[in-house]
Amino acid sequence: MLDFYRAVSDCDPGKKNMAAVALDGPEFGQRGLFSDGCLVWESEEGGFFSKNGEKLKELLSGDGTPKKGLVTIGEVRVFLDWLGQEMELVICGGGHVSMPVIKIGLMMGCEVTVLEDRPQFADNARRAGASQVLCESFEQGLDRIPGNSNTYFVIVTRGHRHDQTCLERIVRKNHAYIGMIGSRRRVAKVKESVMEKGGDPAVLDQVYTPIGLDIGAETPEEIGVAIMAQIIEVKNRKRRTCGYSRDMLRQILEPGTEGGRQERRVLATIVTRKGSAPRDIGTKMLVLPDGRCVGTIGGGCMEGAVIRQALHMIRESQEDGSNLEALEKKLCHVDMTGEDAEDEGMVCGGMVDVLLEVI
Repeated sequence: MLDFYRAVSDCDPGKKNMAAVALDGPEFGQRGLFSDGCLVWESEEGGFFSKNGEKLKELLSGDGTPKKGLVTIGEVRVFLDWLGQEMELVICGGGHVSMPVIKIGLMMGCEVTVLEDRPQFADNARRAGASQVLCESFEQGLDRIPGNSNTYFVIVTRGHRHDQTCLERIVRKNHAYIGMIGSRRRVAKVKESVMEKGGDPAVLDQVYTPIGLDIGAETPEEIGVAIMAQIIEVKNRKRRTCGYSRDMLRQILEPGTEGGRQERRVLATIVTRKGSAPRDIGTKMLVLPDGRCVGTIGGGCMEGAVIRQALHMIRESQEDGSNLEALEKKLCHVDMTGEDAEDEGMVCGGMVDVLLEVI
């Protein structure tokens, strides 16, 4: 099983990577990993995904948009999980507004990079917990950041000259979002200058400015909330998902030991969702033997029920290692409708199927 996660970790981020798992019959639990439509790894050599790779490719063709969720091949349901990259938040400027943006970004699990040419302000960004602080000119810093389809750029420098410098470089990079602080007059002047220097008008038209949702924010903290709320809105509108976070993969690939044996953990993945369940399909949570979790599938009583099932599977697999294959995977159905769910406080009213796999 660890071989699958090593293969996921080694995927080329520049390609469209998809993990697939069979959910029915004798094939239940078989996994395949596809990169740009080609099968690059499967859990059973010559198994279900080798035999049905072309059918799966046909299902995924069409408008070219990655499809996530359930498809059916023959009589077997297959869950498709597109593996994007983690959100990367790049903040140009280390002033007062940047501090709450850094902190909220970290709470969201982003890799947060701050560019700031003033040592004192760069130190403030480090104290706020930024993953990386580049204390050099904005030109040099941005030259070190390639950008990708999950990079969110926030321009909050101390002056329009620096804003222009940053925007000139960022509009030429791959990105998910560009937001720039400033008055409409100041922003219009900056965008006009960037356009005169060859900036793509279509890209400049998509720059979010004035930055942040219009919630009447005044203080740096309120502005930071407005900025991150807008980024969340953009991310969810584009249905961006990262698949497996760095922390989750690290916990999977570097397990602890207990009594000389590697600890077993359970990965929970939402594979179906109906109604107003709190999290989307593909959402993952890793349950550790002591009950701690990496990630969340929605919290509340629903998540608690899944954690109890996961801990039971861990205990069973440790006690009966000879029958691990039979104990290592199951589908858990959680119904958050009806009187029983209401009594338990499951107020969302939806239903989910969660795939539980012992690692």
